[in-house]
Amino acid sequence: MGEYEPSPWEPIAEHVDRYLATDGVDGYEWEGAGVIILTTTGRRTGSLRRTPLIRIKHGDTYLVVASMGGADKHPKWYLNLLDNPSVTVQDKDELHQLTARTATPEEKAELWPVALQEWPDYAAYQAQTDRDIPLVICE
Repeated sequence: MGEYEPSPWEPIAEHVDRYLATDGVDGYEWEGAGVIILTTTGRRTGSLRRTPLIRIKHGDTYLVVASMGGADKHPKWYLNLLDNPSVTVQDKDELHQLTARTATPEEKAELWPVALQEWPDYAAYQAQTDRDIPLVICE
């Protein structure tokens, strides 16, 4: 497993640092929503990459949405997990070693409303791009 390589975008790197240093005491809540830290393996570098994402818990699984705010391209963390689906989700002080996969169209139809309950802006993000925003199931 590679070494951790912080995000080049300083606000993300700082958020991850605060979250990890405090087991989510600082950094768990963002804009009124809960946050998890998703760790993927860089597809080109092999480095560990950590990304704060909206916490969507559904039964024993975590759902993450590859929205990138409605951008027309996929976020790098999503491309990373396509190459290596072994991920870690940190939910406050709990670490979960999981396998990530993109939801099928049928699963997305069922689970998208669950994601919208946690972060209603996902609907606006999907409306502003032609890209089908992936819903990822981590189980």
